[in-house]
Amino acid sequence: MADTPAPGTAGQDDSAASTRRATREDTPVPVPGTVGQDIPGPSPRTAGQDTHSPRTAREDTPAPAPHAPRQGAPPSRAAGRGGSLARAVRWDTAVGALLLVLLLLSFSFVDGFGNALNLSFLIGNTLPTALIALPMTLLVVSGEIDLSVASTAGLSGAVMGALWNAGLPIETIIPLCLLLGAVCGLANGLLVTRLGLPSLAVTIGTMAAYRGIAQIVLGSDAVTDFPARYLDLAAGRIDGTFVPYALPPFLALLAIAAVTLHATPFGRSLFALGANEEAARFAGVRVRRQRLLLFTATGLMASATGLFWALHYASARYDNATGLELSVVAAVLLGGIDFDGGRGTLGGALAGVFLLGTLQNVMSLLDVSAQSQIVVTGVLLVVSVLGPRVVRRTAAARAGRRAAATVLPRAS
Repeated sequence: MADTPAPGTAGQDDSAASTRRATREDTPVPVPGTVGQDIPGPSPRTAGQDTHSPRTAREDTPAPAPHAPRQGAPPSRAAGRGGSLARAVRWDTAVGALLLVLLLLSFSFVDGFGNALNLSFLIGNTLPTALIALPMTLLVVSGEIDLSVASTAGLSGAVMGALWNAGLPIETIIPLCLLLGAVCGLANGLLVTRLGLPSLAVTIGTMAAYRGIAQIVLGSDAVTDFPARYLDLAAGRIDGTFVPYALPPFLALLAIAAVTLHATPFGRSLFALGANEEAARFAGVRVRRQRLLLFTATGLMASATGLFWALHYASARYDNATGLELSVVAAVLLGGIDFDGGRGTLGGALAGVFLLGTLQNVMSLLDVSAQSQIVVTGVLLVVSVLGPRVVRRTAAARAGRRAAATVLPRAS
């Protein structure tokens, strides 16, 4: 007689067997190579659920990347030395050192360089470039440029000569010419900020327009009979020294520009504007207003430079300061101001100005032709744009290799 199961036990055994089979079917089989990955399904080893298996904890914890540096680890001595070296050999620092070397060599080996008369000529001839370089530095840092500065200077000088021939006193002529320069800069700024035109194209056009207006105003005449007192202020020297009378006012303007660029919120906003215009706008920087102000200030300083040029050389002509924009841009970029904006120092720009001025003075003493000096200026302009970019890319590549060399031994 076959065994008869007790009442109620057959169904329980069948149910338990079914439960065990379902559990085995629902439990996923680990696949080799999937350790640390979330496996879909109702497995108790799914990441995020509480388990008591140490194997589960190991599987749910991702393996560390073999080349990831330890967080909080102190920088290596090599990296520290590399950072200090990179800071010490910045482009503007190198330009300042090159200026000192050029001065030492010129004093030692160039006849006539160190006498008071030549040093006065060197400073006086460099001041027009230095004057325009002050606002130009701020403008380029903000991501713009003005190539009409030389034509604005020539137009101011021509208007001064025409008004002087018309009988107006010099005290009235100077404010009118300064106002004219500010209007020229304002016109450039409005075209750039209100119409959205590129400053390079705009100022190339106004460069030709302002020079043409200067020729219409004065023609081919040259006005030379300005008051002797103003001529002496522009070209004379402080008694017993080689220092021109025009140098102390320039130093005052330099201090104002340096404080404005490097020690005020306005100057910091210019760096932000040149680095990323959209981010600066979202940060609350009034982009159009600031650039309009910079263009106006640049036109005003270009006009003052035109007046100084006419009085310094005792001649007001429509073609005064021709080619000065090339020297200004070359000197500013040579001093480490990034053409794309957002980077540079006023000290570096000033070092570039006097490096270029000293080089031109030395070439004149060595009887180098004016055409050759223009070639040298053009080459320096190319170097000033290319040099800082090469230095930055080389420094970035070295930093990457140094970081990789520091991390690999730790990973091994």
